[in-house]
Amino acid sequence: MVSGSTGALLGARIASDGQWRFPEVDEVPERFKTCIIAFEDAYFYKHPGFNPVAMSKALWSNLTKESRRGGSTLTQQVIRLSRDNPNRTYLEKLIETFLATRLEAGYSKDEILKLYASHAPFGGNVVGLESASWRYFGIPAQELSWGQAAALAVLPNAPSLVFPGKNEAIFKAKRNRLLKKLKEEKSIDQTTYELAIAEDLPGKPLDLPDVTPHFTERLAREQTGKSITSTIDYNLQKRMNQIAEEAHFQLKQNQIHNLAILVLDVNSRKVLGYVGNAPTTAEHANYVDIIQSNRSTGSTLKPFLYAALMGNGDLLPHSLVPDVPTSISGYAPQNFDRSFQGAVPASEALARSLNVPAVHLLQQYGLQKFYNNLHQLQFKAINKSADYYGLSLILGGAESNLWELTNAYAGMAATLNFFNRTSSEYPQQAFKQPIYTEKNTYNLGTPVQHPEVFDAGAIYETMLALQEVNRPQGSENWEFFTDAQPIAWKTGTSYGFKDAWAVGVTGSYAIGVWVGNADGEGRPGITGIEAAAPILFNVLNLLPQSSWFEMPYDELTEASICSQSGTLAGLHCPKTHTAWIPKKGIRTSACTYHKPIFLNKERNLRVNANCYPLADMVSTSWFTLPTVWEYYYAPQHPEYKSMPPFASGCYSEDTQLMEFIYPKKGEQILIPEDFDGEQEVVFKLAHRDADTTVYWYLDGTYIGLTTTFHELSLALKPGKYRISATDAQGNTQAQTLEIGPA
Repeated sequence: MVSGSTGALLGARIASDGQWRFPEVDEVPERFKTCIIAFEDAYFYKHPGFNPVAMSKALWSNLTKESRRGGSTLTQQVIRLSRDNPNRTYLEKLIETFLATRLEAGYSKDEILKLYASHAPFGGNVVGLESASWRYFGIPAQELSWGQAAALAVLPNAPSLVFPGKNEAIFKAKRNRLLKKLKEEKSIDQTTYELAIAEDLPGKPLDLPDVTPHFTERLAREQTGKSITSTIDYNLQKRMNQIAEEAHFQLKQNQIHNLAILVLDVNSRKVLGYVGNAPTTAEHANYVDIIQSNRSTGSTLKPFLYAALMGNGDLLPHSLVPDVPTSISGYAPQNFDRSFQGAVPASEALARSLNVPAVHLLQQYGLQKFYNNLHQLQFKAINKSADYYGLSLILGGAESNLWELTNAYAGMAATLNFFNRTSSEYPQQAFKQPIYTEKNTYNLGTPVQHPEVFDAGAIYETMLALQEVNRPQGSENWEFFTDAQPIAWKTGTSYGFKDAWAVGVTGSYAIGVWVGNADGEGRPGITGIEAAAPILFNVLNLLPQSSWFEMPYDELTEASICSQSGTLAGLHCPKTHTAWIPKKGIRTSACTYHKPIFLNKERNLRVNANCYPLADMVSTSWFTLPTVWEYYYAPQHPEYKSMPPFASGCYSEDTQLMEFIYPKKGEQILIPEDFDGEQEVVFKLAHRDADTTVYWYLDGTYIGLTTTFHELSLALKPGKYRISATDAQGNTQAQTLEIGPA
């Protein structure tokens, strides 16, 4: 297999019969042609397939002398090779002569010479000129010097006797006699002759190049025995190998032994670089092609959900989404740092890879619908039912591989590029398999009016959000450098620190990186940002500069946005701005977080017409979040002010002052079936008034009070309970709880 960019040999595999044999050559190099004709068949271009004079001399020599001569032409030798070198008899010689004339009648002299060069034995298990050139000199046949070409020309004459590393004196004498003949025939000059005879003979056969070992193995299985011109960029691949080697050296200090890197051209979908595994040992499965291995996807699927929601008109780029303790049918996702933000803009939730908002958004969008989207993106490894994965699908509950994942990111980028360079049309096949041989082309299909999966506006906003992902240490201020490449990228870390991912796209390239242990052993350092991201950016620095994505105006619309909530501006939003949003974004609800309220003259208490003079009431708009959201949001946002309490006698029944964080309504706490003791249960409550006192009751019996932080721990036996909490103002919140076997 050779590189399409340079023609350099990337790798080869031995034939099933144990021979190093390359496919037939397209052209015999001039130097070898001159040498082989001079040595084997001086009248090659004149005879009809056999040389009567040479055959007569050979017959006379065989009858009168001890030494035996064949007198065969190159054409006859091709016939002998095709007949698996039968024993040399006079009858066999007659058959060869007859068949040689038939060969001459059907093929040109150059074609016959190519057949000879492709199938002649060159010693040991080396067959054919091209394989001999690589095995003995480490270069393609076209680059052979005169001394090298002459050495190879004499080998087929007696490959079992004249073998590199043995019988050097005989080998050298034969080669030098040939070179002297070439000089006498003026095929080479005196200087060339002197330089050629000074060249060393080939010694022990060399190992063939193996620049892309796992890629070569893949093609060897798929296209056995073929000469392949791959899409691999030779220079890029060599430098990627170096990056992989350096990264492996560092990672193995932490007992992390495997990695993989894939680089695709976004628009042509050519495979430009393919590092299937780290240069590790067999003990650590260096033979495994990690690019094709299915692993937990971590957080790498989140951008597709973000794009799906925006494309469906369910979300705006910066709308607030909940980040609070959550339990859905017993599934309780956690953020990586085990903290909660309360509420966070969707774009920030994606850029920071927050898990809890992602689960909320997946539940909002629909598990089955998102599962269907993934199949449209060609995630074939996600092959069980949607219910099998559940909501954990978005957090790494499913497995895929670097090939599918990188291609899906590339497909989104290609869709956006296609839309912008056509008359706002979409490709039909932006997510089909990448190509890796030059004979193939990537056809995006006939332009269509509707997107294959996600529309260009949703993709563009997703790319903008992914551009904001914090780069690894040392690259934080990348935007201040004029030569820094903009990239939309995402990391992922699987449960147990077993898989680290980093996938990114520019306007022209898609890069995918996986780091971990092939045997699935987790290590603390196996995180996307620590282990995979540095490799991604090292590879990015190798690639030519590419521009950022153009804005797809035809799939965007201008809208008035509430600056604080990120939703469509409502009547009571005090500060708004105009922004481009995906077209279907106008379907989303207007801001519900800004509420009109009435305050007293001092602006420190809420009032209404039933308890306060109408003329003295002050009307204002107040930004307020749901109680539990506020509980986690307020401590991290000093600018956030809780809504003032009602003045005495002005209580409004529609205002929720407190809410259970745990347990949730109707939640069941599961315990082992054979467990007969007490279960420790923590009750947690959010209250808008941080200074209030809350009194707790279990089945109507008082059990304690809390202030500021409203948490209470109880040891309970299996059964059903009613927990209630009453604040100092008499406001009550109640919840049922069941403790039972799993």
